[in-house]
Amino acid sequence: MFPTTLAELPPNLPLRRLIYCWMLDPGIKDNLRAKFDRNIAILIIANMLAMLFEQVPVIYESYKTWFHWFDMFSLAVFSVEYLLRLYLAPEDSEFSNARFPRLRYVFSLYALIDLAAILPFYAAFFMAQGADLRILRILRLMRLFKLFRVLIPAIQEFRVLNRGRTFRQQVYALVAPSEFGGKLHSIFDMFIVIWVMISVVAVVMESVESVYRVLALEFVILDAVAVSIFTAEYLMRLYSCVENPRYKHWLAGRYNYATTPTTVIDFLAIVPFFLEALLHHLFDLRFLRVFRLMRLMKLTRYTGATQTLLNAMKREGPVIGASAFIMMLLVVLAASLGYLFEHDAQPEKFENIPQSIYWSVITLASVGYGDISPVTPGGRIITVVLALLGIGIFAVPAAVLSSAFNDQLRIDREKMQEELYKMLEDGTISEDEQSTIDREAARLNLSADEVQRILDRAHRQHAEDKKQRGGIPYELLQEKPRIALEQFRLLLGQMKQVTALADRQKLDELLARADETTALERQVWQQLTLEQDRIAAADRAS
Repeated sequence: MFPTTLAELPPNLPLRRLIYCWMLDPGIKDNLRAKFDRNIAILIIANMLAMLFEQVPVIYESYKTWFHWFDMFSLAVFSVEYLLRLYLAPEDSEFSNARFPRLRYVFSLYALIDLAAILPFYAAFFMAQGADLRILRILRLMRLFKLFRVLIPAIQEFRVLNRGRTFRQQVYALVAPSEFGGKLHSIFDMFIVIWVMISVVAVVMESVESVYRVLALEFVILDAVAVSIFTAEYLMRLYSCVENPRYKHWLAGRYNYATTPTTVIDFLAIVPFFLEALLHHLFDLRFLRVFRLMRLMKLTRYTGATQTLLNAMKREGPVIGASAFIMMLLVVLAASLGYLFEHDAQPEKFENIPQSIYWSVITLASVGYGDISPVTPGGRIITVVLALLGIGIFAVPAAVLSSAFNDQLRIDREKMQEELYKMLEDGTISEDEQSTIDREAARLNLSADEVQRILDRAHRQHAEDKKQRGGIPYELLQEKPRIALEQFRLLLGQMKQVTALADRQKLDELLARADETTALERQVWQQLTLEQDRIAAADRAS
């Protein structure tokens, strides 16, 4: 039996095999393979961004040393990765059957891409001094192809999972969580998240005049690319949403989906670009650019924290509503008293009650900007009372919300444990069930250790329930032979009852199937039917 976790690895493994199991073996669930691939992918993306910034002379000349050392660090990491995979090639099932596993690895597609990613530096180092090898720097773009090591297996898995399904179903599997998405769905989500972050950073940096003067064209191109990606994502989600039973109707379903909060956010993330491009000659719509920061809200789709918080607010709605009502009551009352005491002394600051509301809110929240402050004794007494009340009044909703959020997380985790218990009814967890567990763990922000603890509890609970099934614990059966004998007789009587009452012909057909029953079960059934026939014959004879 091959080990599936690091804990199952046999002792005294050869060093090469041990390193392979810890680093690259796809059959080991809890090894470092996923983290290793993810960090390499992040470094590749960082290299691409660095190459783009190198094309801006002002940035490159100012930070030339930083670019150089980052390139050296990347080169070292990619070189170590290449040598590590070369060293471990005999342990990889793809190359282990070859006569020369390492040579077979060297000429594989991924190895050639890995080599091309580091070749320019070594070519420049070993060739004659003074040779103009700047053209070889373009080969650093080959580092981007290293992403295919993750992307190609994900595409192959996606094709297998979606074999025989329609194009729309495949699009839905790509953009929405399901058992058909596989790793490609996770890669798609990560791609969108990365572009959201890049786009938001670009929007923020545009507001810095010195940066915008240097990178104005790059910002325009980056925004156009980001809008293209987000528009394609929006259309894909809108096109395939009818695969969700909640939005099944081709028109009404799409309309209902388009009006959901997350889809509205997706729409607001792209609409400023098109409005400005189409109507700039009629209106000054530059103010719409700030709404591009709505793209940051797209990240709420990829975290369950927002939904957990909303569920907590719904559950504690009456308490939060009562606290809000008391706060509003105090705000209006304090503003009225402030206006009464301070209007004559400071008519320009306490001009009316609505203007006094600003002062009362700032005082209750214990912010105290100091732009409006009372000068009369009555006004100062009101301010002291408000400040003291604000410490408790504003703390109540925060405490309620914090407690409700923790309770909601606990409820969600208990639900997850119940689902795990149901999954364990057949004794095993399938790949689809494992995918469901992974998605739920990501939604609840659970670490791998926490998920494992929940799994262990579910296993123990399942074992205890199985042990207690039938009403007699296994320990009692082991310690009390008389009780074990009575239990055996009870079960034998139930089996005889089944034999006497069941449709024997249909049961014979089921038992005849080798995939449905075991040889022992068929043998027991034959003995019981023979005994039943003997009893029936004796009854007829008498």
